[in-house]
Amino acid sequence: MILYPAIDLKDGNCVRLLHGEMDKATVFGTDPAAQAAKFEAAGCAWVHLVDLNGAFAGEPVNGAAVEAILARITVPAQLGGGIRDMATIERWLQKGLARVILGTVAVENPDLVREAAKAFPGQVAVGIDARNGKVATKGWATETDVLVTDLAQSFEDAGVAAIIYTDILRDGAMTGPNIEATEALARAVSIPVIASGGVSSLPDLIALRDTGVIAGAISGRAIYDGALDLTAALAALKA
Repeated sequence: MILYPAIDLKDGNCVRLLHGEMDKATVFGTDPAAQAAKFEAAGCAWVHLVDLNGAFAGEPVNGAAVEAILARITVPAQLGGGIRDMATIERWLQKGLARVILGTVAVENPDLVREAAKAFPGQVAVGIDARNGKVATKGWATETDVLVTDLAQSFEDAGVAAIIYTDILRDGAMTGPNIEATEALARAVSIPVIASGGVSSLPDLIALRDTGVIAGAISGRAIYDGALDLTAALAALKA
């Protein structure tokens, strides 16, 4: 199972939100590229990036910070937030992103996901963010009646590289991930599932890994707070 350390970008800074609320942002650093370099130096195989402003604006906002990160690291990076058309997908991949994450458009324009996954094999992931099993879009501000499993299964034949599943109520709360829901989703689809939201300790990571069906886990606040020791976590996942 791959550990993806998260860099959430707001106004050019590294932040973490509580339950996805922009007014509950804690700034953890003002140099995202330096933070990404630290993750690479620690042995991380990937870096997970989120353009929080972009998720609300519907277009990239923290582009300069993302480009600085890509110029600084050699490990692959994935980015979500505000990527909602083919031109933006293409531009980011040309700039060196390994994978784009499509969230809101997966609900509103699923044909774009299919088109992108076909055009860029292995480089398109779907981000599914949910409250109580139902998908939320537009930076988690808009609730839908779409069920997580239904949305995920609708992309089974699309060639999507991964599904990133976030339980919004766990995100940034340091209460542990929703292992049961994440495992159920991973068992319901053949697409690799990456867990996000609430991964706050080494036991959380081990529990996710031990399901045997979860491909990766994203953690942010716990790493910055020191609740999750990155070196120990990476060593445990290799064991």
